[in-house]
Amino acid sequence: MDSIDIAVLRTLRDWRTAGRQAMLATVTKTWGSSPRPVGAMMALCEDGLVSGSVSGGCIEDDLIRRYASPDSFASNVGTRVVRYGIDAEEAHRFGLPCGGTLELLLEFNPEAASLDQLVQELDAGNLMQRTVNNDGQMTLEKVNAITPLSFDGQRLTIGFGPQYRMLLIGAGPLAAYLSTMALFNGFAVTVCDPRVEQLDALTVAGIQKTSAMPDDAVVQFSPDKSSCIVALSHDPKLDDLALLEALHSQAFYIGAIGSRRSSNNRRERMMTHFAETEASLQRLHSPVGIYIGSKTPAEIAVSIMAEIIAFKNGVQPLHPAIRPEILATA
Repeated sequence: MDSIDIAVLRTLRDWRTAGRQAMLATVTKTWGSSPRPVGAMMALCEDGLVSGSVSGGCIEDDLIRRYASPDSFASNVGTRVVRYGIDAEEAHRFGLPCGGTLELLLEFNPEAASLDQLVQELDAGNLMQRTVNNDGQMTLEKVNAITPLSFDGQRLTIGFGPQYRMLLIGAGPLAAYLSTMALFNGFAVTVCDPRVEQLDALTVAGIQKTSAMPDDAVVQFSPDKSSCIVALSHDPKLDDLALLEALHSQAFYIGAIGSRRSSNNRRERMMTHFAETEASLQRLHSPVGIYIGSKTPAEIAVSIMAEIIAFKNGVQPLHPAIRPEILATA
């Protein structure tokens, strides 16, 4: 789950807990092109404060204008369905590209206790399904998998998962660039390096740091389906420890830096000495990153982040077998 969605729920929870009138808008359907995907959320407080977004800005402005006073929240109870961009003129007015149309479900004054329960379950790493009836009644259920949003005009069902997380092994310059990019993309980032002098030199704000041994760090990280793990140290003693644990976790992406030769050596080493197989090593992306001709640490970080985002979004990037061996050197 993207951090902006959790931020919306957390902010809405805080507003409602404080007794403030507030509304939650969720994108339930789109036609044509749209600035934000189905499931995108925006919370609007009675004083005009906004968290999240459902468009490029014009729809937010219209919602703020239409629901600018506490009385409007009180007079609108339960839920309401609104659409923007019904015709080309309105689509143009609200900045919807290519004649796009957007359908929103507005929930007025969601229950604070239920929102707090949802946020706490997500913080605990649980997958949750939220159902909202047209009268505004909300139910929560723990699930094993997130299903696509569904809305039949009377009932909204939407799944939520924990925030995406990234564990990096090795605290060098590449980790600094990659962790910064990951933070911008909504990931919570932890960097592991038992070499304390390397770890202390990493000064990226907003990340967690641990000097535990890499295999212990992976276990402590408790990788789930919203987690990715990337080995960056170039030291087999560190990278291999982490990868051997990561390969048997639920992490959606596992990668390791290195040239094609060092990557092949790693695979042979793991199969010969650690009982890994061709099948188990299929999950390992190495050399890591998509091919963009990257040479500097910053460029390599871009290629790695792009590949991780592709897998996060269910897109198959360029296959490693057909990209040149220039992402890194052993």
